[in-house]
Amino acid sequence: MYEKKIPKDLTCGLNIAIEVVGGKWKANLLANISKGLKRPSELHKSIPQASARVLNQQLSELEFHGIITKKIYNVLPPKVEYSLTAGGESLLDVLYAMKKWGEGYKETFHSLIEAKLE
Repeated sequence: MYEKKIPKDLTCGLNIAIEVVGGKWKANLLANISKGLKRPSELHKSIPQASARVLNQQLSELEFHGIITKKIYNVLPPKVEYSLTAGGESLLDVLYAMKKWGEGYKETFHSLIEAKLE
């Protein structure tokens, strides 16, 4: 199995937070679950550019870290729903603060990208 040459410092709270929510679609998934989209098909429709495999991987990681719970109903066809745990609920303020910061920084960010492409 592959091991990184430089191990992650998981004694730092910031590194732990990035490890937990730092996936490509994790913030989007958490925001959508908080808005009531709970079934995998609903989540995939809300992020159509992401593959189902990647979304399932991200959901599994969030579940492993205790941020969401997965409820499997014993019905046919199979039914699965995700919901936020208390830990997931506590992340929402952080994610919304990051979104607000991004909105304020958007113009600067795009200017820097455009300048780099010239």
